[in-house]
Amino acid sequence: MEEHVTNMLEEMFATSEDFTDCFVVDINLMNTKLDIFIDADSEMTFRKCQQISRFVEAYLDEEQPLGEKYTLNVGSPGVDRPLKFQRQYVKNIGRSMKVKTNEGEEHEGKMIAVDEERITLEAKVRIKEGKRKKTVVQQTEIAYSDIKKAKVKISF
Repeated sequence: MEEHVTNMLEEMFATSEDFTDCFVVDINLMNTKLDIFIDADSEMTFRKCQQISRFVEAYLDEEQPLGEKYTLNVGSPGVDRPLKFQRQYVKNIGRSMKVKTNEGEEHEGKMIAVDEERITLEAKVRIKEGKRKKTVVQQTEIAYSDIKKAKVKISF
């Protein structure tokens, strides 16, 4: 079911001018509750979510894979959900990140660069130099394959 909905949405995104920068981040199905998380390279608007919801709703009402009564939620992933795709990292350049690697290391810093293979975080760290401590700016590159979980840090 999740795969079918993903394929349906990807086809919609590929063929509709209004959705060419949209992509499926996650689909969760529990009993008759379907949660769909969509993101976009530009801005993910309420209107886009509404149109996607109506598109999926039409399929669910016609084919009834979840029966007559179901719950459908369509939205953007929000900052509380981990990043999954390189496209999401690009959108968040300049924001503070918390990254946990597969080896259990944790890195925090401002994401200053993203390419096809890795991200670069920049952070101020205190190091001991002789008897004194000094603050230096340190850059850390982390390959996507080494990232277990990456989240945007919300700062107020």
